[in-house]
Amino acid sequence: MVGSVETIIGTAAFGVVMALLQLLIGLGLAMSSVYIGLRMFDRMTEGINEMDEIKKGNAAVGILMAAVVFSIANVVQRGVANLTTSVPLSLGVGPMLVGLVIGVLQLIIAIAAATFSINLAIKVLDKITTEIDEMKELKRGNVAVAIVMAGVLLSVSFVISSGIDGLSRAVDPAALAAALGMY
Repeated sequence: MVGSVETIIGTAAFGVVMALLQLLIGLGLAMSSVYIGLRMFDRMTEGINEMDEIKKGNAAVGILMAAVVFSIANVVQRGVANLTTSVPLSLGVGPMLVGLVIGVLQLIIAIAAATFSINLAIKVLDKITTEIDEMKELKRGNVAVAIVMAGVLLSVSFVISSGIDGLSRAVDPAALAAALGMY
């Protein structure tokens, strides 16, 4: 009886440690993705000093900046959710480590997919709307242009996040750990 109680407590403690590790990894990558999003926004908006525009109250720039951050966060949250579900806590250390590595790789892929898809969406929108110079309109404070751009980014992020979600089903950590001789 004592052995089983100790085992239960040990397993629970290990689960809590793994959950905290997942949280810290997710938090670190989430903050990194916000930073990447803001840097990417800076590169996208050539000729616009975003912070000066925000200080001036340029709502158009603020809307688009928020949409970029939200779009990246939307995709990355799927990666974070997959991280928490890809680590099989009850199957032993080998499958847990494999699941953790798979989850972190999925998060990195999610960040890369989010940044790539946002850049691509802006370029495609620019090709479609040849009669509108989006960056000039943003600098002028054209909220309508910002809303359309934000809508495109958010829509793309929803579609990309579904693809990221599919990654979690692509690899079974327990099967991979068994194939590697870790289970």
